[in-house]
Amino acid sequence: MKVSVVGTGYVGLVTGACLAEMGNDVLCLDVDPNKIRILEEGGIPIHEPGLDSVVARNVKAGRLAFTTDIARAVAHGTLQFIAVGTPPDEDGSADLQYVLAAARNIGRLMTDYKVVVDKSTVPVGTADKVRAAIADELAKRGSDARFAVVSNPEFLKEGAAVDDFMRPDRIVVGADDEQAILLMRALYAPFSRNHDKVLVMDVRSAELTKYAANAMLATRISFMNELALLAEKMGADIEHVRQGIGSDQRIGFHFLYAGCGYGGSCFPKDVKALIKTAGGEGQDLKVLQAVEAANDAQKMVLVNKVVKRFGENLSGKHFAMWGLAFKPNTDDMREATSRVVIHELLQRGATVSAYDPVATEEARRIFGDEPRLSFATTPMAALEGTDALLIVTEWKEFRSPDFDKIKATLKSPVIFDGRNLYEPSLVSAAGLDYQAIGRGVNS
Repeated sequence: MKVSVVGTGYVGLVTGACLAEMGNDVLCLDVDPNKIRILEEGGIPIHEPGLDSVVARNVKAGRLAFTTDIARAVAHGTLQFIAVGTPPDEDGSADLQYVLAAARNIGRLMTDYKVVVDKSTVPVGTADKVRAAIADELAKRGSDARFAVVSNPEFLKEGAAVDDFMRPDRIVVGADDEQAILLMRALYAPFSRNHDKVLVMDVRSAELTKYAANAMLATRISFMNELALLAEKMGADIEHVRQGIGSDQRIGFHFLYAGCGYGGSCFPKDVKALIKTAGGEGQDLKVLQAVEAANDAQKMVLVNKVVKRFGENLSGKHFAMWGLAFKPNTDDMREATSRVVIHELLQRGATVSAYDPVATEEARRIFGDEPRLSFATTPMAALEGTDALLIVTEWKEFRSPDFDKIKATLKSPVIFDGRNLYEPSLVSAAGLDYQAIGRGVNS
């Protein structure tokens, strides 16, 4: 099938590459010539494990191409995937300007039947706006070309996006056009060979499903984070609590890890957008408001522990930080806890030496030439001359460190662990003060 994908960011590039992997003829469009140049030269503008080989393989096979030519992209695909950004507006609502601009381009240039697929995470009712934008452009030039609008939200985890796309739990298709439904079923048939994973529903239900899924996951995280703070005060261990409740099949173990707050491009933005959408309907989503407030507070937990140990004035103190990305296996620092922690430490007069396997360049872009922030090339190099270690991202290479070496390097033998990577008794046996999240009274 011929497929055009508008946007070569995280969602668009993974979608285009994986659809090409299944034999489709895919053309990816982006208005950023720098992104297209990188892709045409064999590079990848985002960090996503396994994506580079999928892209390279399908470009070589002639199934995947890239362009900045809007007319070429509209002419190419019967299926037109819109996978552009929907950043939060000032009021927390999703900014649809890029989605609607893509829709208008399709309406302005299409000459035959198109299925326009909303792949971006968009509020309920966006398909109606996309449909109206396309119809308006067709009317301007007196065209009677037929089209359908479909909602097909993505459920990809950064760091595991290729595997998630190739082996989906479910494929949600919101549509009311029979021809569009048949085309979407055909497109996704290779991903559903074991059993049918396509869930066809009305468009608005599909749009709400995406927000509901992310809001539920964010709720589980904030719930466990609040329980962790309570566990600290009561002398309980949140890890034991997690195992105790996770073994209940009605609850399960997913997204029950306490930590120093969630971040990224999805959860914070989608929770805000759902709250805003509900407000527009006159409904107050009290649970999600609490989820958001709890997460904002959780990002300060490590800072509060540092202040409790070293005092409010951190002038002359130098801290090591392991992890900058909002989660492992990505260089994405959008809404990352590391940004809050670094800002708060610098505000109090401290300096920071940070290490992350892949996000250093992104951090340089965000913080610019901040003289009080330096970057190390190895985890142990980040510890040199520092007063304490803060762990913010749970990269695998942090899981089995040499605690004796850490103690010998730090001026103060203390680890502030925002991801509960270690068994407290193991760290304490090495003579280190282990300040984790909800791991008992010493946390």
